[in-house]
Amino acid sequence: MDPTIKDFETAIAELETIVKKLEEGDMALEASLQLYERGVHLSRFCHARLEEAEKRIEILNERGEARPAPPGFAAEFNGPAKGKE
Repeated sequence: MDPTIKDFETAIAELETIVKKLEEGDMALEASLQLYERGVHLSRFCHARLEEAEKRIEILNERGEARPAPPGFAAEFNGPAKGKE
């Protein structure tokens, strides 16, 4: 993995910044490609961390120590998703 990526939260924040910059579309092609490449690295890092967390939750569930929230719980708790109001 990329040693410049510190943690999940930092990676997500940087990825959001990259997406905004790319959506603006006023960058040179090479700069856009470099940002896109960095975004791919960040996305892979985040995906790997999420998979690790999911495996930990599964192990805890097998031991009977914890249970994940039911599907849709976060959506119910946080209200309607953006753009669907």
